Amino acid sequence: MSDLKKYIVNRKKKDTKFAEGFDEGYGQFKIGVILRQARESAGLTQEELATRLKTKKTAISRIENHAEDIKLSTLERVANALGKRLQVHIA
Repeated sequence: MSDLKKYIVNRKKKDTKFAEGFDEGYGQFKIGVILRQARESAGLTQEELATRLKTKKTAISRIENHAEDIKLSTLERVANALGKRLQVHIA
């Protein structure tokens, strides 16, 4: 287990507020990172992706940096604009 994972496990045990919000916050962070990586992999800037989605660069930035309450339909539109397919897995 990495030092970061050990820290998170220990912090969750000691700090209930941290533990309560961690998983949701981490999930939102991961979605934003995945979307940014997909955009960069497609060779697009935020501005170029925004143009494809008929939105503003600030909207793309907000999605990538604060992916909270993002709709599946929005994720699907982003995936399509990147030439990808959206797949959802429930584990």
